[in-house]
Amino acid sequence: MTPADTEIVHISQSVAILIDGNNIERSIHSETNKPNTMLNFDTLVPRLLGNRGLNRLVYFREGKQISSKLQERLHTNYHGSVRPCHKSADIPLSIKATQLSNKVDTIIIMSGDSDFVELVRHLKAEGVRVEIAAVKATTSRLLTDEADYFHEITSSDWFTLETKKPPRKKTVRSEK
Repeated sequence: MTPADTEIVHISQSVAILIDGNNIERSIHSETNKPNTMLNFDTLVPRLLGNRGLNRLVYFREGKQISSKLQERLHTNYHGSVRPCHKSADIPLSIKATQLSNKVDTIIIMSGDSDFVELVRHLKAEGVRVEIAAVKATTSRLLTDEADYFHEITSSDWFTLETKKPPRKKTVRSEK
């Protein structure tokens, strides 16, 4: 067979993105010192996927105050979901990753938390490619060393919500 006879083979990969929302939010806020800074999923998700297909996107977040706008946006744009967690996202995220391990080729964990090192090892032993996406300054070196690939989340991947200032009250001068 000559090079002219070979066909180009396109490999289709299925990817799940699992987000430890509290960890990523804390990381971004520590970089910006602005609590109203958020991930820009419209730029970040396509960059993480490249030419791969998105199977699932789940945003795990501790607490009950989860933005309905975030839930709606993730559902509408990525068929994603937001899962409130009783405490930390570690256990629910790990369970979901294990459940998805035989359904996807790659799992991207968005967290810099070293608690996920054992999960990464387990998933790799199951034949899943594991990638980490996180802010480099707040990411465990143990985690990045264990992963197959590290995507650095930078300032180009977030935005700051403008807070509206209340209108200034006009002072009325009384004439005497």
